[in-house]
Amino acid sequence: MSPITLAVLDMAGTTVADDGLVLRAFAAAAEAGGLPAEGPEADAARQYVLDTMGQSKIVVFRAIFGDEDRAQAANAAFETTYDSLIDQGLAEPIPGAEKAITTLREAGIKVALTTGFSRSTQDKLLVALGWETLADLTLSPAEAGRGRPYPDLILTALLKLSIDDVHQIAVLGDTSNDVLSGIRSGASIVAGTLTGAHDEQQLRDAGATHIVPSVTEFAELLTHS
Repeated sequence: MSPITLAVLDMAGTTVADDGLVLRAFAAAAEAGGLPAEGPEADAARQYVLDTMGQSKIVVFRAIFGDEDRAQAANAAFETTYDSLIDQGLAEPIPGAEKAITTLREAGIKVALTTGFSRSTQDKLLVALGWETLADLTLSPAEAGRGRPYPDLILTALLKLSIDDVHQIAVLGDTSNDVLSGIRSGASIVAGTLTGAHDEQQLRDAGATHIVPSVTEFAELLTHS
């Protein structure tokens, strides 16, 4: 196997603890988009959000509402609410995440942090965590073309960081969409972490090559292999 020279890490649920923040922001988005607070329609939408964790949020809202104006209103409410939760200090790193990223970079492995959030929300999250310079690169779907489950974020990181071969990439995420994007990119290692939205079976069903308890063990996997 080619040596790993790039690690592409998801943020919420993988390197950043979610603790229900996404679902809290979704509740505001659902109201802004005109969904009823309770009932079958609300339940179906909430389940869809859970199933599509990791995807670009505006894409998720377009699928739920089927109307661009409602989707945009929901997306704006989501971002406003999530940003407010960040401002309240509710966004915290997964234990050991910062050290794991530093360990990877010290081992000569470049690190890209990716997200399904907008660029502005990602930037706010990075500032709140003090992670503005922690990784080699940060990417949102806006810079890549399409979000997950497409491979665009990973392949954009490869291009921007001048990686020679997709087989030199390792991917880590907490959702089946993270895993699928990694598989589609051709990465050699596509690991699922158990700190986020989807369980081990969902991650394995999506095609994960490895399952790790957290980003800490992922860093150990790459630096001790």
